[in-house]
Amino acid sequence: MSRALSIFGVILAAGESRRMGTDKALLPWPPAGPSQIPAGTFLSAAIQSFAPVSDVVIVVAGKNRAALAPVVYASGATLVINHDPERGQFSSLQTGLHEVLNRGRDAAMVTLVDRPPVSPATIEKLHAAFGSAIARWKWALIPEYAGKHGHPIFLAREMIEAFLKAPSTGNAREILHQNHEHIAYFEVDDPLVTVNVNTPDEYAALQRAVALLRE
Repeated sequence: MSRALSIFGVILAAGESRRMGTDKALLPWPPAGPSQIPAGTFLSAAIQSFAPVSDVVIVVAGKNRAALAPVVYASGATLVINHDPERGQFSSLQTGLHEVLNRGRDAAMVTLVDRPPVSPATIEKLHAAFGSAIARWKWALIPEYAGKHGHPIFLAREMIEAFLKAPSTGNAREILHQNHEHIAYFEVDDPLVTVNVNTPDEYAALQRAVALLRE
């Protein structure tokens, strides 16, 4: 049995980016040359990558909501506030997923803002694979590259509800592990699904790697 998908994109962006020293959501992306003006940010690029397969893209912000709001609205997304981001990233995930259900949707595509957006082709493949996974009674789809799990992850209503039933002090990885039999994994040829950026050195290394791919 299959069912129609009505997906919301959810981007978690409420972190304080302490190790980076500046808000990771606003880091320039994609990389620009020395004489070029950056075309966007991690956040705007993530919103744009989700838009083709999402009814609405939700950005969960925290204390940084005033700084992120112009990017969110200019990109056509919706801003949702985690009023207590100190509870941790899982509380931001629950905030976003509550909004998904409150708006009458039953599936979500979730990523963290410190992960550079994957290619449009990867998003399309994952979206199609998620539909097939749901037909096999799976509750979630997780991309893999070179044996590593990554993002974005796709969640059906059953997994969304499992996340929302957990305490806000919970851990997404634990919830997924508890429901491992309901998870489908999908191998992609896109190393960006496993990349995340936490420090200036990691960001610089990612910029160099992308520049080399373009040569």
